[in-house]
Amino acid sequence: MRYKQFGKEGLRISEIAIGTWGAGGHGWGGSDKAACISAIHTMIDLGVNLIDTAPIYGRGLAEEVTAEAVKGKRQNLIISTKCGLKLDAKPGEEMKVATRAEVINGCEASLRRLGTDYIDILFVHWPDNNTPVEETLEAMNFLKEQGKIRCIGLSNFSIPQIEDALKYSAIEIIQPPYSMVDQSAKEIMLWCHKKKIASMTYASLGAGILGGKIRTLTEFGKGDVRGGFYDYFREPKFSKVMELLKLMDTIAEKRNVPVSQVAINWVVQKEFVLTALVGVRTDSHAKENCGAADWQLDAAELALLDAEVNRLF
Repeated sequence: MRYKQFGKEGLRISEIAIGTWGAGGHGWGGSDKAACISAIHTMIDLGVNLIDTAPIYGRGLAEEVTAEAVKGKRQNLIISTKCGLKLDAKPGEEMKVATRAEVINGCEASLRRLGTDYIDILFVHWPDNNTPVEETLEAMNFLKEQGKIRCIGLSNFSIPQIEDALKYSAIEIIQPPYSMVDQSAKEIMLWCHKKKIASMTYASLGAGILGGKIRTLTEFGKGDVRGGFYDYFREPKFSKVMELLKLMDTIAEKRNVPVSQVAINWVVQKEFVLTALVGVRTDSHAKENCGAADWQLDAAELALLDAEVNRLF
């Protein structure tokens, strides 16, 4: 496994990190708890030391899965979770709530579900346009002073929103979407890199489409994020992804590796990326993903991929 330095404390973080949205089940066609825990254990055994979760993933289930998976290993791991999404919001009610009370109560609930007395990184999951960011960050600073969180992060924030937040607190990391099929946050990440704010990318495998297993248009069940939240599985983007996979297949065949490893290395080899989240629910996926750390794309391969990504997307 390869590692990069993070934050003022100089934490050593694996370039590949564990994403647990799928472990929560909701939006991903269900979840096998035992299989998810086993997959997390496999990734940890292969050198991954960061696990990212959130209360909203399965309404607490992903945090509970994380808690079981890290028993006896907590001191060697970095756990990140999130706040600012109201779990008990009723239909039609605003979910993005980052008031002082929601942030503090949400953190306390996460600590209980995770079975720990501190969280390494707490992200504000989404901007709350109805609450002054000063109030949100004041609550985060309070939690940090209490020793309940170590680092403050922002997820899905724009540059102006990050600038506003920086008036009230040090922001050490952001969590944006970033992959070969989605570079919408690249400008934000480059801006943050200059400010020495790290980036932990999500959807690093394009919600799984860059694993190469899905090659025909697929109809996902109601509520499945692959048919709604992400647009990679629908036209016109789907056909473009299939074109990109042809080049990825060529590189993967030459390297004798799965195409997913090409996608992972393309992300983590960017200097402005600290670590890339990859979702795992089986041991085989865990081993396949971690295998990306055994090799790197060369300059010529990166140039070819960059050119194709820029042409298509």
